[in-house]
Amino acid sequence: MSDIAQHTKHHEKMEALCGASVRAVSGHPLLYFRARKLYNGTQKLPINAAHLQADPDTDGFSSQRAISDAMALRFQHHDPAIHNKYCPTDAVERLVFELLEQIRVESLVPDRFPGVKHNLKQRFTDWSIEFYSSGLTEGQFGILLYTISQIVWARLNRWHVIEQTEDHIEATRASLVPSMGNDLKGLMTSVNNQESYAQHALTIAQLVTHLMQSTDEGPSARNREDNKELDASKFKLLLDFDDEDDEIVALAKSGESRVFDEANAAYRVFTRQYDREVDATKLVRAAQLREYRVQLDELIAKQSINVPRLSRKLAALFAEPVRDGWNFGQEEGYLDGRRLSQLLTSPTERRLFLRERHVPKADCAITFLLDCSGSMKQHSSNVSMLVDILVRALEQAGVMTEVLGFTTNTWNGGRVAKDWLRARQPEHPGRLNETCHMIFKSADASWRRNRSGIAALFKHSLFREGVDGEALQWACGRLSSRDSRRKIVVVISDGSPMDTATNKANDEFYLDNHLKAVVEGVEAQGEINVYGLGVGLDLSPFYRQCLAVDLDKGLSQEMFAEVIGLLSRH
Repeated sequence: MSDIAQHTKHHEKMEALCGASVRAVSGHPLLYFRARKLYNGTQKLPINAAHLQADPDTDGFSSQRAISDAMALRFQHHDPAIHNKYCPTDAVERLVFELLEQIRVESLVPDRFPGVKHNLKQRFTDWSIEFYSSGLTEGQFGILLYTISQIVWARLNRWHVIEQTEDHIEATRASLVPSMGNDLKGLMTSVNNQESYAQHALTIAQLVTHLMQSTDEGPSARNREDNKELDASKFKLLLDFDDEDDEIVALAKSGESRVFDEANAAYRVFTRQYDREVDATKLVRAAQLREYRVQLDELIAKQSINVPRLSRKLAALFAEPVRDGWNFGQEEGYLDGRRLSQLLTSPTERRLFLRERHVPKADCAITFLLDCSGSMKQHSSNVSMLVDILVRALEQAGVMTEVLGFTTNTWNGGRVAKDWLRARQPEHPGRLNETCHMIFKSADASWRRNRSGIAALFKHSLFREGVDGEALQWACGRLSSRDSRRKIVVVISDGSPMDTATNKANDEFYLDNHLKAVVEGVEAQGEINVYGLGVGLDLSPFYRQCLAVDLDKGLSQEMFAEVIGLLSRH
C-alpha cells in the first residue's frame, strides 16, 4: 500500500473513532468528522477555540479525541443564537470570546465521565505549554490571552493554573484581577447560564482590546507585530476563524423543500415519455468529434501530467493480492509430492516445495458522472482533460471505468411542460423536463476505443439543465450490474440541481432534496461509494465524501494526489 493510502486510512480510522466518541458523548447520531471538520449531517460546525486547533500528524490521537469530547460538550451546552448575539466582530475580541465560551462548556463535563475530563485537561495543558514554549507570551497580546485563559480555566474547573508557567503570568495576573474581578466572578456564577456568561465574557474581551490600545505600541503596531507572532506559531492560533476560512470555497446552495417533505420524500415525474439515453458520439458529427479529440490531446500534452506515475499510485490504492497458481521449486512452503523422488536421487536438493503465487489485481469499477448543466460549459475542456487522464491511468491500473453525463433535451421544460399546461397545470407535478442521459465511455469499451467519446464534452450545445438525483440513480443502476467487489461513483459538478420548469411548478429545493435522498439511499445500501468532486464548489450539502478543486488553475500532480486521497476514503 502506498504512503498516501496508508496516511489516508490512518486518518480515516482516527476520524471514525472520534466521530463515534462525539456521537456517544453528545447523544446526537448525525455528528461525524471529515477532513478534520465536524459535521452535523451536512452542516459544517466551526471549531473556533484556539486550544482546539490541533494537527493530527503531530499531536496524535489523544488530542483529536479531546477535540471530539470538547465539541460534543459544545453541541450539548451551547446555543448558537445566544453566542451570535454577543459575539464581537473585532478579531482579537472574538478570539478571546470564543476561547472563554469553549472553556465554559468544557467545565460542564459530568463527573460520570472521568475519561472525558482527563482528555480535556490534558489537551488544554498541552496547548498551554506549547503556547508558552513557542515564545508567544513574550508579546503583549500573547501574555494577555494566555493569562486570561489560565485564570478562567483554573477558576471554572477548580484547578491550579499550569505549574510550569505560573511564575511567568503572576505579574500580569496581579494587574488584571482588579479590573476584571467582577466579571471573573460573574463567569463563575453564571457558568450554567450562557447568556449571562456571554455578557461577562464580552466585557473581558473588550478589556483586552482596551489594554492593547493603551500600550505605547499603539493598535496598528500591535496588529503588525502580534499577527507576525501568530503566523510564526507552530500550531494554529488564528484570527481568521474556521467558519470564515471555509468561505474561500463557496458552499453549494441547499435548503428544505416543503413540496418534497409533504409528499413524504416521494419523488414525482410528470412524464418519462420524452426521456432518452444516448451515446454521446451520436450527438456530434464524426469530423467535428475528431477535431475535438485533437484539441483535447493538445491541451493534455500542455499539462505535463505523468500518467504512468499516476497509474502506479492508483494501482497501489485499488490493487489487492489475488491467488494466481503456484510457484514450484521453492526451498520452503508446501511439500511437492511430485519431487519426492529427488530425496533419493539428490539428497542435498532442497527445492522440493511449492508456494502459492499472488499477483496484484484491482477488483474495482468506477463511474464518472458529469454534470452537463449550462454552468459547466465554461469548465468543459478542463473537466474533459481531468476525466480523460483519470480514465487512462485507472485503466492502466486495471480498474474498469465508465464515463456518463446528464443534461436535459431542452430548456424550460420542453414538451413535458407543454403537456402539463394542456393538463391544466395540476399542482406539484414533480420533475417537469426531458432528461437526457449520455454515455461518453461505456464500461465494456477500452479508453483507446472510446477516446473520442470523452471529447464530445467540447460541444457546448449539449449543456442545458441538470436533474442530478435521477442521473445518480441511473449511474448507480448501471454500476450495480457489475460484479466488481468495490464500486464507486464520482459526481463532477459545479452546483446544485437546477431545472427552471421543475422549480417553478414545485419549489426551489425540490430537486435538491431528491438528490440528498438518493445519496442517502445509496450510502445506506452500502454497495456503492458515492463521492462528489466540486468544480470550485464545496458539495458537502449533498455528499459526505467530497472534494473541491480549482480547475481554472490547470491540472497538476498535487491536484491528482488530492483526488486519490478522496478515492481512498471508504
